[in-house]
Amino acid sequence: MATKKKSKSPGAATRKTPPNTLNGKVVSGRGSGTTESRDTARLLLQIEAIHCRPDNPYIFTSGRASPVYIDCRKIISFPEARAKIMSHAYRLIGKQIGWSKIDAVAGGETAGIPFAAFLAALAKKPMVYVRKQPKGFGRMAQIEGDLKPGKRVLLVEDLATDGGSKVVFIDALKRADAKVTDCFVIFHYGIFPQSVELLAAAGVKLHALATWWDALEAAEKHKYFDERGLSETHAFLEAPDQWSARHGGRQPAPRPMLGR
Repeated sequence: MATKKKSKSPGAATRKTPPNTLNGKVVSGRGSGTTESRDTARLLLQIEAIHCRPDNPYIFTSGRASPVYIDCRKIISFPEARAKIMSHAYRLIGKQIGWSKIDAVAGGETAGIPFAAFLAALAKKPMVYVRKQPKGFGRMAQIEGDLKPGKRVLLVEDLATDGGSKVVFIDALKRADAKVTDCFVIFHYGIFPQSVELLAAAGVKLHALATWWDALEAAEKHKYFDERGLSETHAFLEAPDQWSARHGGRQPAPRPMLGR
């Protein structure tokens, strides 16, 4: 398991292909490469939010098999790690978007709600949350809280895979006459181009603290993964569908709203 430190195998020290290279060439845009991203990845490993199980792959709702799994919800139960990660998030949003350009913070049901609340409190901004579907009774509300038309809203979620669920929330906010140009997540898989493309098509830019490339780098540096875990995770990140097919996964259905 990734969350228990393992000693590095003899071959680990000579591992020649670092996480941010492909066919021996450096590839930009994988790991964030910032102090915040590296520390976030380390903290996620430390609180056992990241797991590695190459011999018994995780099967996602999409049908895809993966040697690694992340549960960002664990962050809420660790006050010190939570405070550091949210501080990193607050600073990143300030740098990349600017808090003066944000009128309210919206959390996506359900995992995005606590992180939106933490950020709204740090930034002293109003907060709302968005349901996946209207409530189904009473006001038939899909957005809870007080959101005035024309407000600039930052959508917050815990993670992004292919970006499908983000579009659902963005559409709901836009139907309420909110202006949504940015979405923030703690963790972005960083291996599925459609996650960025879907949001870009909706006029929204995706921002993230860390990716799987950051996590892989931190796992190697701090010895959270053994050599097999490192090599299998790297192989998965380079070619997730091919790795999945070789390990019992099935091809995801061709639908844009497949995942998160």
